[in-house]
Amino acid sequence: MKIVVDQDKCVSSGQCVLNAAEVFDQRDDDGVVVIINDDPAPELYEGIRNAAAACPAQAIQIEE
Repeated sequence: MKIVVDQDKCVSSGQCVLNAAEVFDQRDDDGVVVIINDDPAPELYEGIRNAAAACPAQAIQIEE
């Protein structure tokens, strides 16, 4: 699974972190999404998919 985030689209809602805290975090200064684990284990895939679906700005793309 490859995860791509568009930080310019991110609206800092935090839905990514709520759904997959092992993979996503937010910058301290503005809350924009950052990937902290770019090689997640398969057991994290469902949370990543949920994070992408929950993102109000559609800033997370997944390539499987």
